[in-house]
Amino acid sequence: MAAELTILSGGLSTELEAAGFLIQGDPLWSARLLHTNPQAVKTVHTNGANVLSTATYQASIEGFKQHLGLNFEEAANLFTVAVCQAKESSDAFIRQHAETRKMLIAGSIGPYGAFLHDGSEYTGSYVKDMSIEELKDWHRTQMQCLAAAGVDLFAFETIPSLKEAEALVQLLREFPNNKAWLSYSCQSTSLTSFGERFDEAVNIAERSNQLVAIGVNCCSPAFVGPLLKSANSKRVRKIDWIVYPNKGENWDHKLGWQGSTDKAISEYALEWVQLGARWIGGCCRTTPKDIASIQDTLKTKNVF
Repeated sequence: MAAELTILSGGLSTELEAAGFLIQGDPLWSARLLHTNPQAVKTVHTNGANVLSTATYQASIEGFKQHLGLNFEEAANLFTVAVCQAKESSDAFIRQHAETRKMLIAGSIGPYGAFLHDGSEYTGSYVKDMSIEELKDWHRTQMQCLAAAGVDLFAFETIPSLKEAEALVQLLREFPNNKAWLSYSCQSTSLTSFGERFDEAVNIAERSNQLVAIGVNCCSPAFVGPLLKSANSKRVRKIDWIVYPNKGENWDHKLGWQGSTDKAISEYALEWVQLGARWIGGCCRTTPKDIASIQDTLKTKNVF
């Protein structure tokens, strides 16, 4: 029997860079274009995936105020712009291809370290000096803006530590009509970026019936299989796995993406499905071609 799979879009920033926009190193990353060129965001959104994530990973009210000189209302409106661009792109694709399915719009919520713009989102070092309440206070406003704009669910992504995951899961209870997925970033085949055991960190799903999936993103695709294997026998609540790794290169805060890959992301996809992944896609450096290749590979194997 074919698996019930949800295909996620690839790297939004990668497509913007391919279109000629210089966003690498920008403290707002792709979110700056919500202010300067929202049409560009809408254009690169459409790729036939089941889920489109908003260009808000590195967005925050404080970031928009600090780097764009906006007031609170203007900054909050950019979250509405982000959701509208994704929805309009989805609607256009469905009309063009006479689709009957509905694309989900996921409101991207990145870690606090993404705002700091110092590489700490990949280590989680800041959580040592922050309480869960402080982390909740930080994320609350962004979630309020995205919920008001009408996202279908939240995407808590690239979360480096259990403490920040705990803050987000607690905060989600303040939005009882919303669902979410939670995905960690991981430094190895067994540890989160903050150095905690992945097989223990994912059991935070036991504390929320609003989570639809839990897993990993923006790590090497070679890490994903071992991470899922390490946790499969120890998960308390058997909710779906979500996996959307990057292309396998390493991020250097000063130099950008470094290294090379010798295996296509689609070559891992069948193993992920066999390990229980039901939400699958790509993160940084992955393209619509990579997503299409994942779909084709799984269809060839009669699992999608």
